[in-house]
Amino acid sequence: QAELGRPQRNCYTLPGFDFSYGLYIQRTDGGVPEAIGHWNTVKPRTTSAQKMPRDFITMNRGALKAGYTTAHEFNLYYKAKDIRRKDDEHSRFKRSPPKVPADFTYGITSRPCTPFFDLLQHKYKELWMEQQRALTAAKRVEKKKVIVKDKARETRTTFLRKLPLPAKKESFWHLPRLEKVGPHLSTFPDRDAHKKAFSA
Repeated sequence: QAELGRPQRNCYTLPGFDFSYGLYIQRTDGGVPEAIGHWNTVKPRTTSAQKMPRDFITMNRGALKAGYTTAHEFNLYYKAKDIRRKDDEHSRFKRSPPKVPADFTYGITSRPCTPFFDLLQHKYKELWMEQQRALTAAKRVEKKKVIVKDKARETRTTFLRKLPLPAKKESFWHLPRLEKVGPHLSTFPDRDAHKKAFSA
């Protein structure tokens, strides 16, 4: 039965305050005396010169100037003149970087503050109305101006309207073998009535 007001005693006892948890590793560098007595320097690594990739743009330009056109001739030119790209450390940007003023600020400029005073006074509405009035006045002035149009070129239609062709006399069609045959009957009382009937 558990004691009243006390935790159960079913846990392990912990070591003292001077106990160090974890694994103990023996020192291999000798500590401070070894560092004072000897000066072990680390030798720098010798990096081999990096082989730059081929500069095909320069080689192609040279091959074209030499008069080569086929792929086989280009490959022979690549083997004869192996031109490599230049290292970026010797580029123009690193040799002469752009001169930037001391007070230059990078980034996007901040947006100007909103003119609340102009908004409250409806200033933008007044400006827009003035622009519309100016546009309306300009349109009225353009309408008042007399636009002199270019004279239309004379065509056959306009020429015939001014000087129409003489009207042809209407003649009825007859068979050729009946052209010279006169009428058998004359129902008109006289010659004048005949002409008057055909002229109507």
